[in-house]
Amino acid sequence: MSTFAWKAVDAMGSQTSGTIDAETKNAVIDQLRSKGLVVLEVKDKQTSKEITLPGMGGIKSTDLTIMTRQLATMISSGMTIMRALMIIEAQTQNKTLRDALMAITKDVEGGQPLSDSLEKYPKIFSPLYVSMVRAGETGGVLDSSLLRVADQLEAADSLRRQVKSAMMYPLVVFAFAIIVMTAMLVFVVPTFVGIFKDFGGELPKLTQLTMNASEIVKGYWYLIFGSGFGAWIMFKRWRQTDGGRRAWERFTLRIPMKIGDIVQKIALARWSRTLSALTGAGVPLLLALDVTGKTSGNAVIEETMENVIASVKSGGTITGPLRQSTVFPAMVTHMVAVGEETGQMEEMLAKIADFYEDQVDAAVKSLTSIIEPIMIIFIGAIVGFVVISMYLPMFKVYQAIQ
Repeated sequence: MSTFAWKAVDAMGSQTSGTIDAETKNAVIDQLRSKGLVVLEVKDKQTSKEITLPGMGGIKSTDLTIMTRQLATMISSGMTIMRALMIIEAQTQNKTLRDALMAITKDVEGGQPLSDSLEKYPKIFSPLYVSMVRAGETGGVLDSSLLRVADQLEAADSLRRQVKSAMMYPLVVFAFAIIVMTAMLVFVVPTFVGIFKDFGGELPKLTQLTMNASEIVKGYWYLIFGSGFGAWIMFKRWRQTDGGRRAWERFTLRIPMKIGDIVQKIALARWSRTLSALTGAGVPLLLALDVTGKTSGNAVIEETMENVIASVKSGGTITGPLRQSTVFPAMVTHMVAVGEETGQMEEMLAKIADFYEDQVDAAVKSLTSIIEPIMIIFIGAIVGFVVISMYLPMFKVYQAIQ
């Protein structure tokens, strides 16, 4: 006899939870369903502890996607879950993933559901992944749920690659500009110091400013480096706090030069794709909304999902809170409303995701074309500033000779 912790929704839409002593997880589900409850989650309190493996974060999304698709193919061909896991474990090259699969295989062999075992490794298998697998197990369609997970992982990875490739160029150019400026202050400007001393008199303010900057960079480079590194560490720690994360994610939506618009489109694409995948896999709506909010990557969407859950519990619609949010455009709310009215929520959300993924691609290309000339001007301005400040005293001497 084991003790199971459970979460469920009653006929009024209110979420409730508790513990039950039973032989198996299925026995708990049967008891809850006999009481008219919709089961959201059932965990064995003795085996639900989170497990951490060395190097758990070093798993590429492509490795996880391939593993998921292989598992779905093997299960759909009639192979048992345990045998499929053993085969995938034997051919997996990533050590961290292989160790996790080894432990998961032992859990499944001992009679534990696959979703419960996956839940022990949250840094590998996200709440989205676990929820869809659990829905597939409950509905007897694990293979199709795993295929949906693989599709979701591929879509998220494609979106991430688009953004990374777009930001790589401006970051490289900005780094080059910093290197050029530092090199000029360290190596070029000091060669003029002796010449200016021979001139005598007061130097132009622009020249004096450049020479002071050169002395600071040469004499106190370690303080500049240390201050920059310390500021970065403090920023990361601040962003890891709940208040800091929410403030930063709100700020990113307001960044000018269309960057905020791209952040919004990425968040909407991720939100709609995730909710579409969860509802299509048969995950209960309240749980799907909760998982979608937590995995959206944006505090505004997360808060909106909390309002949506409260609305659904009280018998309201999904669309109402979306209309009140600043991050959801009218097109999204109208399409979600049509999905609710026609019962085609999954299809509508998938169309929204397709639309915004295309919008992100176009917006990223447009941003790159805008940033390129700006970065060139930026580098030119740095070089021009240093050159002009160094030649101003010479122009002054030349005018005095005339």
